[in-house]
Amino acid sequence: MPNRTPDHPIDAIFQDRWSPRAFDGQPMPQTDLLTVLEAARWAPSAYNYQPWRFVYAHRGDAQWQSFVDLLVPFNAGWAQHASVLTFVLSDTLMHGADPTQLSPSHSHSFDTGAAWAQLALQAGRLGYQARGMAGIDFARTRDHLGVPDRYRVEMAIAIGHPADPESLPKDLHKGAYENLRRPIDEIAFVGSFPGSSAA
Repeated sequence: MPNRTPDHPIDAIFQDRWSPRAFDGQPMPQTDLLTVLEAARWAPSAYNYQPWRFVYAHRGDAQWQSFVDLLVPFNAGWAQHASVLTFVLSDTLMHGADPTQLSPSHSHSFDTGAAWAQLALQAGRLGYQARGMAGIDFARTRDHLGVPDRYRVEMAIAIGHPADPESLPKDLHKGAYENLRRPIDEIAFVGSFPGSSAA
C-alpha cells in the first residue's frame, strides 16, 4: 500500500482507503458485495432522495466480459483482474408529494458521490479496495445496460483484493504508488474564494 501520511489527525478508515489498479482476481462473495452496497445505501442525500443506482457483474459472470468491454482500453487492461465491476448511475429527476410531478435534481451527482465514497470505505474495511474510473464508453454503457434517459451514467468502479503493483505493465508501476494530496490551504478558504472581489 502506498505511504499515506495525513497532515492532521484523521480516522484510519480514510487513510487506509486507496485506489489500486492491480487486483488479484479472487472471487468476491455476494455477501461481501451486499455489505459494500449496504454502506453506499446509507449515504446522505438531499431530501433523502437517494439518487444512486448500481449495476454490477462478478468476475466470471456471463456479463463480465461485456462490462470490461465498456471500459476504455487502458482501464480494461487492468480492471479485467478485479473481482467486481459496477457502473454507477444517478437519478437526475426528483418529485415531492406528487410522484407524477418531476423536477430536476441539483445534487444528484453530488449525492451519488457520497454513496461511492461510503462504498469505497466499506470495501476497505473488508480487506478489498475500490477504484473509480470515468474512462468508460458512456453511450455504449447507457445502451448496453438499458439505462433510462432520466439517469446519468456517472462512472464505473472496480472492486477486489489489491495485488502486487509489479504485476502491472511497467508504465503503470509509478502511478501505483503516487497518492499525493493537495494541502488544506489549497482546498479550504475562509470567507471567500481566493482572488475573488469578495476577498
